[in-house]
Amino acid sequence: MSKQVEVTMEVSERVPGLTAGVIRGADLFGYVGIEAVLDQMRRKTMKAGFEFNIMVVGQSGLGKSTLVNTLFKSKVSRKSCTPNYEEKISKTVKLQSVSHVIEEKGVKMKLTVIDTPGFGDQINNENCWEPIVKYVNEQYEKYLKEELHVNRKRRIPDTRVHCCIYFLPATGHWLRPIDIEFMKRLGKIVSIVPVIAKADTLTIEERLEFKQRIRQDLAANGIRVYPQKEYDEDAEDRIVNDRIRESIPFAVVGTDKEHQVNGNKVLGRKTKWGIIEVENAAHCEFANLRDLLIRSHLQDLKDVTHNIHYETYRVRRLNEMESRRSLERAKKPVPPPHPPSKHSGEMIFFFPFWDQLVDCF
Repeated sequence: MSKQVEVTMEVSERVPGLTAGVIRGADLFGYVGIEAVLDQMRRKTMKAGFEFNIMVVGQSGLGKSTLVNTLFKSKVSRKSCTPNYEEKISKTVKLQSVSHVIEEKGVKMKLTVIDTPGFGDQINNENCWEPIVKYVNEQYEKYLKEELHVNRKRRIPDTRVHCCIYFLPATGHWLRPIDIEFMKRLGKIVSIVPVIAKADTLTIEERLEFKQRIRQDLAANGIRVYPQKEYDEDAEDRIVNDRIRESIPFAVVGTDKEHQVNGNKVLGRKTKWGIIEVENAAHCEFANLRDLLIRSHLQDLKDVTHNIHYETYRVRRLNEMESRRSLERAKKPVPPPHPPSKHSGEMIFFFPFWDQLVDCF
């Protein structure tokens, strides 16, 4: 029995007056093999691997490196040393990136973690987000230059930031001015996922109230966090993403230590009240964050980065380049008219675009 295949002929959008038709498996002469394209794509991806670049932003001591290591179950992020009161704290945010290749079941992923030590650690944190904004835009610029090369690389190295995890201290109050200002600025150029760090310091009631206040602050200040409603592709995406939006910010706990619970080894933090299991949904929302970043929305984060954030930057930069070229052309002097021929009766043909025509051949 031949396999059922459905082919949609979407020509109505390209040719006015034509309607779209559907050819189903029963109408085909035989098996075409269109479904094999998925296997081809899978083999190609497994062979080449892919890149995922994640940025972590937040004050020192919020467990940024620990959480990233817990997410990917490996030592992919170095812990930043917290200076004591005698040590001089850097007055500027210095970004650090570490790359690792992670392989699971034959699939390779080059993971790059960008840390931002020094963010929010000063008494005066004015403009502390500028180095981060600069870094994100620099990666877009680097990718754009590679795209504009005449002989560009077959596969352009992707250093663009696909996701920014923003760590909020578990104060139980409202968003701080630095939180609002940072997310307002970064939310326009990169996908932001806010999390409540060290959520085990809050009771369940305090956590729920804090999450509600944060969502109110995000809405009141027009802050765009991932996933945005306008990027939902269909009703199915909307249902899934609505559940995620209701859970934001994720209340998380990170640890790289294992403990015995009912005969099983689990990742968790040991306290005098018991063990807080990282992957237990009743204890924290780490599993929700992991599923969003890796298991369900990793490719969508990359697509939003390329099709929305990078495309916005690309259009702006190309418009700037064209405006600059127009100004330079306007400043050039107009060439004098062609002098008359010395030979009487000779007709002169002047082709202003002759050089361009020659170049075509």
